[in-house]
Amino acid sequence: MPGRDHPTKNELLKGTLDMLVLQTLSMQPLHGYGIAQQIEALSDEALRVEQGSLYPALERLQKKGWITSKWGESPTGRRARYYTITAAGRRQLGNEISSFDNMLVAINRVLRRA
Repeated sequence: MPGRDHPTKNELLKGTLDMLVLQTLSMQPLHGYGIAQQIEALSDEALRVEQGSLYPALERLQKKGWITSKWGESPTGRRARYYTITAAGRRQLGNEISSFDNMLVAINRVLRRA
């Protein structure tokens, strides 16, 4: 089957979207489209966040108290919801990065690269 040999961008993102969103918001408050653009730009376009994944993630992060939001105006003059990371979100980001680093070390052991 075509595409089965190589993971898609979305498959690479599974399980890491919350961490990537929190990291992006740790730099500055952004609206949803801005978050997606920033992740894509910082990853040299290797990662693409679809709206169908991003907005449920933003809602989930907000319910957990890791981000807040308020309405504002985008650079294009449109009304947009801007998201900001909270202190609890920064703590969670640290936990997620630590867990992710530990997972990478374990994967590299299996691959005999460390």
